[in-house]
Amino acid sequence: MTETTTETTETTGQPVQADIAVTGLATMGRNLARNLARHGHIVAVHNRTKARTDALIADHGNEGTFVPAASLEELVAALKRPRKVIIMVQAGAPTDEVIEHLATILEPGDIVVDGGNAHFIDSRRRESALRERGLHFVGTGISGGEEGALNGPSIMPGGTAEAYQTLGPILESIAARVDDTPCCTHVGPDGAGHFVKMVHNGIEYSDMQLIAEAYDLLRTVVGKSPEELAGVFRSWNEGDLESFLIEITAEVLATKDPRTNGPLVDVILDQAEQKGTGRWTVQIALDLGTPVSGIAEAVFARSLSGHAEQRAAARGVLAGPSEKVTIEKPDEFIEDVRRALYASKVVAYAQGFDMIRAGSEMYDWTIDLGAMAAIWRGGCIIRARFLDRIREAYAKTPDLPSLLVDPYFAKTVSEGQESWRRVVGVAASAGVPVPGFGAALAYYDGLRRDRLPAALVQGLRDLFGAHTYRRVDADGAFHLNWSEDKSEHQA
Repeated sequence: MTETTTETTETTGQPVQADIAVTGLATMGRNLARNLARHGHIVAVHNRTKARTDALIADHGNEGTFVPAASLEELVAALKRPRKVIIMVQAGAPTDEVIEHLATILEPGDIVVDGGNAHFIDSRRRESALRERGLHFVGTGISGGEEGALNGPSIMPGGTAEAYQTLGPILESIAARVDDTPCCTHVGPDGAGHFVKMVHNGIEYSDMQLIAEAYDLLRTVVGKSPEELAGVFRSWNEGDLESFLIEITAEVLATKDPRTNGPLVDVILDQAEQKGTGRWTVQIALDLGTPVSGIAEAVFARSLSGHAEQRAAARGVLAGPSEKVTIEKPDEFIEDVRRALYASKVVAYAQGFDMIRAGSEMYDWTIDLGAMAAIWRGGCIIRARFLDRIREAYAKTPDLPSLLVDPYFAKTVSEGQESWRRVVGVAASAGVPVPGFGAALAYYDGLRRDRLPAALVQGLRDLFGAHTYRRVDADGAFHLNWSEDKSEHQA
């Protein structure tokens, strides 16, 4: 570790030249700066409120070499060329303001990094604008929360290959590592990094919803207590379902409320909040024409949970099942839920990777899907054992049409389908909402069916709107004269 210094000058009297800078020292920015310093980088630090800069130096100045700056001008002056500045401020207008200020004081070839949860469209706009001014802009997804920022996140940088050549070694040095490989790679041009981070967060929404549905089923239908379910999730975390989210689910369920000493989960208000990245994922998926039904249902489930007045009104009006569902063999049902959870998670990831491919094709990013699976194996919120399987699947078949047709995943999901169907059936009979499980199963069945009822939908569209249809036995588009002799004409 670098010897401690918080001075702006060395014993020679010459200014300390920092390797990289961080502006915005709320928890994420503060921890990222500490991570950089711990790995031997000289870090210039700045915050709009100087007290935060002072607090960082006072509390953690012994972790490495920091160069405090009272202004962005001082921050830039403290940096080696090409200058590298990481922005960790609130997304939107505040980020634009900092970028514009930096653009006026940086010089051609310098690098501006946005490490917040920006919309990738904003990153594309910013990259284009700064490129015209001779600056590199690197929209960078950082996953892992506060702990990851400090101890090793998964990092998804976009921007030019030239910028990554300079910036990459620094980012790779602070990223999580799996099999001695950093969980950081150049994702692609302009907004590619923030696009992939957006989809990552969408998958995270789906993953959490599926886990919550599994918990709800086992508690409501089987009657397991939170403490007992903590044990179930711990055992699941030793197999194919091993992941960070399963691990912390067990922790949450095992935690007692400090006020009542009852299960903490029972005193947490059942209204899940969201910051917007899941919603962005669904909106962009619609634009791309890529079905991400699992992610969409997870977003809508959070929205429904927040409609407290509607839910209160419905409880006194809407009837539930007339008979209580009894599970005669609880252990077998628990295993069914485990299999259904795994199959549904595979579908969620498959849909997410399909969306990354679609975005890559739309914006000409040439994103390596296997590399994305590799950098998600550590540091990030959705890190999981089976990401290695995903990485292997894309390494073997880069143009895999769907993750679900990879031999391993096809076999695994197919073998779990009977459990999956029983779980969704029991949930419906018991009145337990499982939109995530249900949507994943419907997607699986829609993908594997020889014929879909979309034929009828297209027939209806042609009847009321003359939208035409295509035939299975001829090329081209056709329209039927529905109101007269029902003769067919090629459009």
